[in-house]
Amino acid sequence: MSIDLYGLSRVVGEKGVLPQRAKQLDPSLPCRESELLIDVESLNIDAASFKQIKGEVGGDAKRIGERIQEIVRERGKMQNPVTGSGGMLIGRVKELGAKHPAREFLKVGDRIATLVSLTLTPLVIEEVKAVHADIDRVDIRGHALLFASGIYAKLPTDMPDTLALAALDVCGAPALVARHVRPGMTVAVLGAGKSGALCLAQARRNLESRGKLLALDVSQGALDALSGIGLCDVALKVDATQGVDVMEAVSQATDGQLCDLVINCASVGNTEMATILSVKDGGTAIFFSMATSFTAAALGAEGVGKDVTMVVGNGYVPGHAALTLDLLRTEPELLQLFATRYV
Repeated sequence: MSIDLYGLSRVVGEKGVLPQRAKQLDPSLPCRESELLIDVESLNIDAASFKQIKGEVGGDAKRIGERIQEIVRERGKMQNPVTGSGGMLIGRVKELGAKHPAREFLKVGDRIATLVSLTLTPLVIEEVKAVHADIDRVDIRGHALLFASGIYAKLPTDMPDTLALAALDVCGAPALVARHVRPGMTVAVLGAGKSGALCLAQARRNLESRGKLLALDVSQGALDALSGIGLCDVALKVDATQGVDVMEAVSQATDGQLCDLVINCASVGNTEMATILSVKDGGTAIFFSMATSFTAAALGAEGVGKDVTMVVGNGYVPGHAALTLDLLRTEPELLQLFATRYV
């Protein structure tokens, strides 16, 4: 019999449904032969999910923790019922199933970050120890299970956990940017958070001083931080929910040419048209934001007659963890920015 590569046996009451789509998972012990058991230390909640929960409960840290615990108790995983998104975790390997492929690379006691979403990770929270609302992190006591298909990264020893966790949480973004950005392009990144900063850093590297790099955000402070370390040529303070206003600002900044590539890293909804309208005909839009409505993006592009290739950032690109950590190690000012924000 083949191993349970995708964790189908953990899905409750829905035959043939994959764990990410399932309404409920079974996170109970013991650990099965194709699974890895993790003692969980922290959850890094997806930005769109954390923002929604924070707004729902009025911003109170205790209630944020209670709401997250409630979701996990009901679903056996951390999947926000409103945004559909989750996040990722860090913890220590407690047990390796006899048929889990990580047996070749990990040992009990290793500290790892999971690089698959919490929306498909069986999880139990026994205690919420602390809520760090400013960095979307929750420290817990509990356990999680990683399937044989689940990707992970050993936590680096040369940087704080919180910093590494913040970067690894979005490591698919700069890795996909590395595939798409070429010298001479005009590139815009929508959203000046952690994924936005990493995407700008990678885009700057790919452009090789030939092209133009725009950063867009509603926060002047966030833009100033990026501009201050040279991560963009132009910083535009815009409300990304106002698509026409964003397009006009981008058009002015690009002499009417618009962008070859726009990367959406916003943590709020209704930013699809700001992205699409800022791309020139024949250009590309990459959507990393979990707040994106892909129906709105597809119908919106059709509605304005925009010939744009739309790419969904799925969070996994081979080598994405190593690429992202290398960005931090070789860009001291970027590393300092992350240390200031997330440590």
